[in-house]
Amino acid sequence: MHSTARLRHRLAESLHRDGMITDPAWLDAFRRVPRHAFVPRYFLSQPDGWAAVDRTDDGWLAHVYADQVLVTQLDGDPDAWERARRTGPVRGSPTCSSSMPGIMAVMLEELSVRSGHRVLEIGTGTGYNAALLSDRLGSTLVSTVDVDAELVRLASDRLSLSGYHPAVALRDGAGGFPANAPYDRVLCTCSVSEIPITWLNQTAPGGIVVTTLNRPIGAGLVRLVVMPGPAARGRILARDGRFMPLRAHRLADPASLPNISAPARPTDLTTDQVLHPSSRFEFFAGLALSQVIPAVRGENVFLVHGDGSWARVTTHAGRATVAQGGPRRLWNLAEAAHEQWTAMGKPGRERFGITVTPRQQEIWLDDPDGDHRWPLF
Repeated sequence: MHSTARLRHRLAESLHRDGMITDPAWLDAFRRVPRHAFVPRYFLSQPDGWAAVDRTDDGWLAHVYADQVLVTQLDGDPDAWERARRTGPVRGSPTCSSSMPGIMAVMLEELSVRSGHRVLEIGTGTGYNAALLSDRLGSTLVSTVDVDAELVRLASDRLSLSGYHPAVALRDGAGGFPANAPYDRVLCTCSVSEIPITWLNQTAPGGIVVTTLNRPIGAGLVRLVVMPGPAARGRILARDGRFMPLRAHRLADPASLPNISAPARPTDLTTDQVLHPSSRFEFFAGLALSQVIPAVRGENVFLVHGDGSWARVTTHAGRATVAQGGPRRLWNLAEAAHEQWTAMGKPGRERFGITVTPRQQEIWLDDPDGDHRWPLF
């Protein structure tokens, strides 16, 4: 067996062993589709920036066939990789990546595809996910769109060279791809602040949409079943996943962080409880802190809202203090939310659901018609 085939099999088996893949058909697809064909080069994070790596470097294949995200583009700049190769690590923000295979496997399984299903993928990226879909369903049933012309060109070439020929289009994913609608399944591998109604219009009733929420705090995977209307209802998934946002849904970074002397007080609520994806409270915290953006600067963690409200949590020697300002006290809101969450029995993200209609989009706890509901955005 060729070395890359062994690596594919090893990756697939590890995903199966960890419970990321349970469907034998997806296990076979991960064994067959060569990830290295879609990630011939990538960036690795270094202390001084992003280093450029390609197939000539030691460890290239080991990274490709590990269950890790591989950044392939910075700041939408197609020349950044070559520049990093010439001059050394560069600074920048990731704008395209090959997602962690484990998260890809979870999302693909949540689609619950069957033979004959027509699938739309939002966010072509490297083309690897489109190849997995094409391998499972056949290229004629798969459409994939991306807003970046260079990514579309490269993905199309790599898909074709690997023997896959789905419909690949240069389009803003928020508008879907009406040319091949209706779809039985829609998979979005970038995050969205709201569910585009166009996706529901292009999905057959009973179809499934799987995507991720673009929330600064409390993001995560969602699975929706489309109903006539158009409307959709579904659940927040227990397994977490974070993706770069659809470009039209990017959130603005804080223009500046407050450098204000303000009285500080002790707090028992930690920033990890509020902000870390592994925290059971984090999803509920995001409901109370809607549109609040976190930022880390050394030992300080900031929460900033567009209305001018801010909180600065400083942790030193294991003790946390908080200073706040603006029209609202954001950390007070977080502490009150933690008390409410505790009184509710500390629900995890799997107990929350989402309802989407053209008039409103909301998150609910346990019951879509119950008392605990929050606007999605």
